[in-house]
Amino acid sequence: METTTAHSAPPRVLTIAGSDSGGGAGIQADLKTMLALGTHGMSVVAAVTAQNSLGVQGYWELPAEAVRAQFRSVVDDIGIQAAKTGMLASAELVETVAGLLAGVREPVVVDPVGVSKHGDSLLAQEALDSVRTKLLPTATVATPNLDEVAQLTGVRVTDESGLREGAAAVLSYGPRWALIKGGHLSAGDEAVDLLTDGDEEHWLRAPRYDNRHTHGTGCTLASALAAQLARGMPVPEAARAAKEYVTGAVAAGFPLGAGLGPVDHGWRLRTG
Repeated sequence: METTTAHSAPPRVLTIAGSDSGGGAGIQADLKTMLALGTHGMSVVAAVTAQNSLGVQGYWELPAEAVRAQFRSVVDDIGIQAAKTGMLASAELVETVAGLLAGVREPVVVDPVGVSKHGDSLLAQEALDSVRTKLLPTATVATPNLDEVAQLTGVRVTDESGLREGAAAVLSYGPRWALIKGGHLSAGDEAVDLLTDGDEEHWLRAPRYDNRHTHGTGCTLASALAAQLARGMPVPEAARAAKEYVTGAVAAGFPLGAGLGPVDHGWRLRTG
């Protein structure tokens, strides 16, 4: 008779975000990324979207009570080694999640999701102040793209030199580190990000791929960063490893539906 041996659990990572019915971004992307990087992903669903390759057709927030109950259920029994946030939709949910994360000692990655890849708004305008004053101060690392930097701080970054100003503006709201994603900069053949805590600077560079199928890039980067932090990496090393993973996923992005396809979260499984 075969006997089974007990296995130790992999590092545990919690995503608090919206569901993407098309599977390219949101909680679906987070869980795929966490699995690909050797961690156990868990979720708190904050909102449900009707979403496909063409855009977001609608979204529905969950009650704050449901978000709080999911969080307590996971954290109080299973525990976490890191957490990340994504789409939180409303001021009430942002403040609810910020209050929960204020009691967490493990690393927290805040992806301040404002708009989708298609330009659809995923955050109520009145929630921006809650993101600035309540959510960002809980972050070990905040990972805004350039549109979100402008939305949150008013700083419009148009070239690589402007990433410093954008990072300083984000850091003024209290995260320990800011990872400013420069992928939306049009110039050059590199995708350049800046990671800084206000003292140290780490410039993360990768080839820019001519691939329009990039849905889920931001969610994937934040989840990869959280997964590497859960595995015990310091922030700079975790960010470099996350950037490497996302770069491979973007390069392998594939068509799906009639619009923008997703990055390939399983690219390493297919490249050995």
